[in-house]
Amino acid sequence: MPKSVGVLVMEHIAVGLVENNQLVGSVTLYPEKGTSVDALQSMPAENIGDCVQQQIDAAAKGQKIQAIGLGFPGVIRNGIIEDSPNLHQVKGFNLQAALSSRGLSVPIRVFNDADAMAAGIAATRDKLQKLIRVWTLGNGVGFGRYPWREGVWEGGHSVVTLDPKESLCGCGGRGHLEGILGHRSMRLRFLDLEPEEVFANARNGDARCTEFVTLCHRALAAATATSIHMDGPGQFYITGHNAKFIDIGLLDRFVHEMVRMSPLQGSRFEEVPTSDEVGIIGAALNAERAASV
Repeated sequence: MPKSVGVLVMEHIAVGLVENNQLVGSVTLYPEKGTSVDALQSMPAENIGDCVQQQIDAAAKGQKIQAIGLGFPGVIRNGIIEDSPNLHQVKGFNLQAALSSRGLSVPIRVFNDADAMAAGIAATRDKLQKLIRVWTLGNGVGFGRYPWREGVWEGGHSVVTLDPKESLCGCGGRGHLEGILGHRSMRLRFLDLEPEEVFANARNGDARCTEFVTLCHRALAAATATSIHMDGPGQFYITGHNAKFIDIGLLDRFVHEMVRMSPLQGSRFEEVPTSDEVGIIGAALNAERAASV
């Protein structure tokens, strides 16, 4: 079968060759493991495009490719990164056109990174005929949906509180889920504690930390309930390096309190390990499907 290239850009750039929804060979990374995690945050948009192309070339190794799919954080439409709160310098950057102008002649499609994760979960768990939604909990908070369809889908910026003091979201908006559960936001809230310490202290009975952990779960439940009320019940996955902080049982209880109409009940949550490979497969799958339309 023809091969595609999948690219996932989150804290780093990860690229791999995909055939029949399976990774072929190894994943190439930039920056390499053990180097600065802030490399992309300080890199100009054009340089990020150059790095992506270099990693694509390294993964393809001259083989014939049917499509290239990229998962990138932010509001993505028609290959343009309209905004990316955690990579401010790429706002307005036409990544799809930039890669095409560098001699990549195959169909190129750019998606939100969480959408790539949702597609990858569907592909690797044999759920391609199901509605899949995923929360990615990292420096920011992403929301992905499979099957992919046109839309903004910035679920991490769902308004989950009317408290005007809740203004820690990276986009500058008030009351957002990411302003509570995003890693950056948690560090700003607890200047004296790292997020890991906050959740550890909550388990040991610290009142301030316990109150915040409850707020986190209620906030994620509220954003999930909004999705259920708009798109119906179903399977939700939680991934990202901060997924370990989530108590699935507590989250499920809060969602049940918020979703009371019987036709909308029955959603389930599952934590899945963070994996570049899953996002790479999902980006390639979405690109193949978009190119065939």
